[in-house]
Amino acid sequence: MNFTAIDFETASSEKGSACAVGLVRVDNSEVKEEVYSLIKPASPYFDPACVRVHGLTWEDVRTAPTFADLWPQLKPLLSGRLILAHNASFDLKVLKSALDAYDLPYPEASYNCTVQIAKKTWPEFYNYKLSTIAYELDISFKHHHALEDAQAAAEIMLRAEEIHNAFDEATFLKRLRMSNGSLFPGLSTTPGANQKRKKLALSAESEKKEAF
Repeated sequence: MNFTAIDFETASSEKGSACAVGLVRVDNSEVKEEVYSLIKPASPYFDPACVRVHGLTWEDVRTAPTFADLWPQLKPLLSGRLILAHNASFDLKVLKSALDAYDLPYPEASYNCTVQIAKKTWPEFYNYKLSTIAYELDISFKHHHALEDAQAAAEIMLRAEEIHNAFDEATFLKRLRMSNGSLFPGLSTTPGANQKRKKLALSAESEKKEAF
């Protein structure tokens, strides 16, 4: 399968507060490229609660590139691809916030969440925190380091592919009864919304066939 796993760390809950990003590009179920960078956020404010999580401060990032500086490098790794993240709603929110902060259009892409994938693949796990799944699957990583979190998310997907014997996107989604979310310039839709839309379309098609 082809996908890009992504993880952000943030300085605060403010718009454009991404302070680190990690990406892992996987093609044909093999890791082909990894990218990590600190990011200079739009504001120098670092929430102490966030600092306690990832250990980064303004001094660490004040000379780092802005998200706008990094976007030409990051965009080809995301545009037209399946984006995966652990708790994807958070990372997609950070991505959109970073793009909005610099008036950059959203790339056209699909996305999904390794939390939901893990729940369908290992229902016996007692929770689905990244650290818990990594422990259960014997994945070594440094939690809350953007690249290592992205690497762990990528590995979860690769392990899930093997368990479900599904190495292309369509087969994988069908076997797990999942839908991807969508990202387009100016808008996004969640996996749940797309799944509901798909069910409504199938229902309408079934009713149409019965009418004839």
